[in-house]
Amino acid sequence: MFSLQAMFGKGERFYDLLEQSAMAACESADALSALLANGTGAPLMAAFNASHMREKELAAQISEELMNTFVTALDREDIEALNSALYKIPKTIEKFAERYEIVAERVAGVDFAQRAKVLTQSTKVVAEMITQLRRSLQIDPMKKLQDRLQALESEGDRMLLAPYRTLYVEGNDVMRAMLAKDLFELIEKAIDKCRDVGNIVYSIVLKNS
Repeated sequence: MFSLQAMFGKGERFYDLLEQSAMAACESADALSALLANGTGAPLMAAFNASHMREKELAAQISEELMNTFVTALDREDIEALNSALYKIPKTIEKFAERYEIVAERVAGVDFAQRAKVLTQSTKVVAEMITQLRRSLQIDPMKKLQDRLQALESEGDRMLLAPYRTLYVEGNDVMRAMLAKDLFELIEKAIDKCRDVGNIVYSIVLKNS
């Protein structure tokens, strides 16, 4: 079985950093669920800021390691692509949190929690895929994880139909509908960023298998 870890032992540090980045994305998604369950507040917003700052620091570390390391665990362009894609997940989630804090009262009663649950599940699959990179480059296990990501994205799209129908067809508050739509689209964008990471990981496996 082909193993990048065995071939590029000196590049082990990249696996550590990428896995930490994936965990930061998971923590950010968990913070979003807590925000929606418990309401806005300084401690909850601090959790988002901490997660984003951690991801930003990790992204900078990965970039620095790329400049200073001759032998890397993965192709440099793949590491750069993963680094960029992982960074965008908590960054997008933080944007949701910042906007939600401002308009929470105006969109009270709109169910974002179910959509956020899909995002949380998506980040966990992403973390599993990044971990799998360290173990091996087998196509079948990674394909199953990629299929799970695609299924979660499709589920998230399907779940939007009901609230959109309620907001636009049955509702009479145009501003509330627009604010909710903006927030829904940010969660959708974060899920799309998870899909982007999955696509990059799967392409790495295909390229090296």
